[in-house]
Amino acid sequence: MPPIVAEMLALREENAALKQDIAELKRQLAWFRQHAFGSKSEKRPVEIPVAQLPLFAPAATPVAAPEGESITVTYQRGKAPKLRPDDCVNDSGLRFTADVPVKVIHLTPPELQGEEADQYEVIGTQVTHRVAQRPASYLILQYERPVIKRKGSASASLSNPPLPSPAPANVLERSVTDVSFLVGMLVDKFQYHLPLYRQHQRLTQAGITLSRTTLTNAVKRTIDLLKPIAEAQLASVLQSKLLAMDETPIKASPAGNGKMKQGYFWPLYGDQDEIVFTFSASRGRQHIEKTLRQQFSGTLLSDGYRAYASYVNANDKITHARCWVHSRRTFIAAETAEPQAVRQALDTIAALYQHEARINEKKLDGEAKRTYRLTHSKPLVDQFFEWCQTQLQRADLIPSNPLTKALGYVIRREHELRVFLEDPDVPMDTNHIERALRPIPMGRKNWLFCWTELGAEHVGIIQSLITTCRLHDINPYVYLMDVLLRVSEHPASQVQDLTPRCWKQRFADKPLRSDLFADVNDGLE
Repeated sequence: MPPIVAEMLALREENAALKQDIAELKRQLAWFRQHAFGSKSEKRPVEIPVAQLPLFAPAATPVAAPEGESITVTYQRGKAPKLRPDDCVNDSGLRFTADVPVKVIHLTPPELQGEEADQYEVIGTQVTHRVAQRPASYLILQYERPVIKRKGSASASLSNPPLPSPAPANVLERSVTDVSFLVGMLVDKFQYHLPLYRQHQRLTQAGITLSRTTLTNAVKRTIDLLKPIAEAQLASVLQSKLLAMDETPIKASPAGNGKMKQGYFWPLYGDQDEIVFTFSASRGRQHIEKTLRQQFSGTLLSDGYRAYASYVNANDKITHARCWVHSRRTFIAAETAEPQAVRQALDTIAALYQHEARINEKKLDGEAKRTYRLTHSKPLVDQFFEWCQTQLQRADLIPSNPLTKALGYVIRREHELRVFLEDPDVPMDTNHIERALRPIPMGRKNWLFCWTELGAEHVGIIQSLITTCRLHDINPYVYLMDVLLRVSEHPASQVQDLTPRCWKQRFADKPLRSDLFADVNDGLE
């Protein structure tokens, strides 16, 4: 071969390699731009209907108008009357429940105040509502405890000592904080993500002097009281037939020395809408084994992380189901390189979700839901995986192509992705647990990290209870105040009754409250 030809071939190979590298770098740049500046929503318009058409068929041609006729498109402009819900209290559209405190202000028109006031009479009342807000306020409870002595003695003596009234019981011994203040700190920090240093600033502006150490210790001691309840909730979650599990990172210092290491919260979502955030310093399979042990036997729903598959393979009593949304994301990552093929895959997955929407509309359950999935969803799943195998045989599909990785991802997990077809209780994805764990990443943006691993465990305890309250439509403020007042007298053998799900059935009608609300109609009932 002449040297010039060999040099040209070498340059051609080098050019092809450089083009491939450039394409990969462009894909990575697009990925970073999307995650930094792009929309986080994964919703897309569905272009194909769920009709009895062959999978991956070309789009149907539009229907033409009959000869001699034309199609007229009309548009109606103008403002339609605004429809308001039935619970609006007036024309302004303001809505509020009976729990909201209302301050009534009586207005007197000038006509009823002047010299001619007797010329007017009141024949009715018009009511206007406006939303108002008070700055975050604090209150000091001053307990006046009478000191008494037995009558018949002019002065106190050893035989007739004064008898001071005992101090009212408090959640934390020798603490200056009322239960309402403790609960307010927990709710502000873990539900609304307001760090303690900002709460301390608010206290100072209100004229109350408390050190941040006092606040930190009060939070720690309060969460320690709630720990048995979170453990009881974990035991309930592990009894589920369907368990969803995920993991999300958090920075924590092992010894509180300021050197942050990557730790992980592992949320577990049970089939009774209960969630528990367990903490581990690593992302290894050991934490899954430690948490589930021999207590769980059922279906484990997870994302594509291999640690779950490794654990399930070693346990015959557990069925593994995978998430279709995570599979869908692998195809989205390949959209730039293979737009047409990815469009076909996404449309098929969208068709599966349309069937799930119809199941929800018809409120199908049990065997009826299983039959519907086998009749309508299973053919789509079968053809989807056949299409994946066909795509892998394309001669132009190189191993570094993102579509190759997406196809390999779903094919390796085909068995787990099919589990939802046979089990009507298994959802198609883990979206419900991803929604439930949002307080963790939202909190990271405010309090950034946990000072110690023990602090991370405390975050998991309180978030387990607050998030479960939200899932069961319970006011966390009311719930936490009640259980903190009740926990000292409640039998330890019945701690399960204090978990949010059981508490709602037993104690939600008449919750215990702080003395702060003894004579005030605050709307908590």
